[in-house]
Amino acid sequence: MRITIALLFVWAGLGVTANADDIPVIPPVTHEVEAEFDDIAFGVENAIINAGLVIETRSHVGEMLARTKEDVGGKKDIYTHAEIFTFCSATVSRQVMEADPMNIQSCPYSIFLFETPDAPGRITVGHPSYGGSMAPAQDLLDGILADALMLD
Repeated sequence: MRITIALLFVWAGLGVTANADDIPVIPPVTHEVEAEFDDIAFGVENAIINAGLVIETRSHVGEMLARTKEDVGGKKDIYTHAEIFTFCSATVSRQVMEADPMNIQSCPYSIFLFETPDAPGRITVGHPSYGGSMAPAQDLLDGILADALMLD
């Protein structure tokens, strides 16, 4: 009898498993500006440094995708320029990880920017969107973008 009930629970559980299409995607925080890519990248870099943070990496995603396009069977140029800055804040990281140790998954923090061939001169700048116990990281990233893009 116990085995029958256990099997019913297993069988019922199989019917409610989610696939990747069922998992909600939280859109990033983005801003679009009309400017030169290098000027915006310089502004982001300086805003991170002005916040007292050290840039861990500056990933040249656009260059990598362009360089490897033919090797992987790519059909189009995705970006004219694309970069990601990663960095960490010991203060914010401690705060969010004390609230929930699983917040380690969001470290280091990142800001991305890109320009596409379809929209030259229109730069998209953004970062992942956080809520709940990650609110301090959200505030940090929003502040850096506000400084970089002179949004205040």
